Amino acid sequence: MFEALKQRVYEANMELYKRNMVLYTWGNVSEADREAGVFAIKPSGVPYETLKPEDIVVLKIENGEKVEGDLNPSSDTPTHAELYRKFESVNGITHTHSTHATAWAQAGKSIPCYGTTHADYFRGDIPITRYVSREETERGYEHETATVIAEAFEGKNPLHTPAVLVKGHGPFTFGKDGANSVYNAVVLEEVAKMAMIMLSVNQTSNELPAHIQDKHFYRKHGPNAYYGQGKH
Repeated sequence: MFEALKQRVYEANMELYKRNMVLYTWGNVSEADREAGVFAIKPSGVPYETLKPEDIVVLKIENGEKVEGDLNPSSDTPTHAELYRKFESVNGITHTHSTHATAWAQAGKSIPCYGTTHADYFRGDIPITRYVSREETERGYEHETATVIAEAFEGKNPLHTPAVLVKGHGPFTFGKDGANSVYNAVVLEEVAKMAMIMLSVNQTSNELPAHIQDKHFYRKHGPNAYYGQGKH
């Protein structure tokens, strides 16, 4: 019934694998079909080398109930489901343990906007969450992971800053669909790597001036964007 959605989610997950963003079974991608009220996600523990479109699991956004698929969905499914409920503009979510972005998450540090590559894709800092508390962990760790992510996005647009670092865990990225969230995950990893190398060269470097951040972000985003071919 949801073959096209499952195919897109399969291809998005395989793009992570092709871009060397995952090891073994680490990471997952999902995509929402808002009209149908469902989302599709990678199954839990299935190696990318053997993953097939028919393995993708489809669930209801409202309550996480399985709609289609024989396998168990990703263990991070409650996080994805709750984020779709909290962020109605988001239709794709990627979670990885990519090396440099995860290192920032483990350090408990947001990634400041040090350069134009960052500014092209992310508005301001990449936010860092707090730790999930003991009580939240016992109540439902994966569900409450979405709670701390939502807290970190107070006052932010998740499609203008389509990435977050979960403290001690790793990155989640957002997009207009699954493929776009994967794209943002790849860019985030490069931005995290650049920032880490830069700090090894000069630990006192300043953030990119605000007017340059604005110029680079808005030339690619918003009604006055002019980067690329666009419409003429």
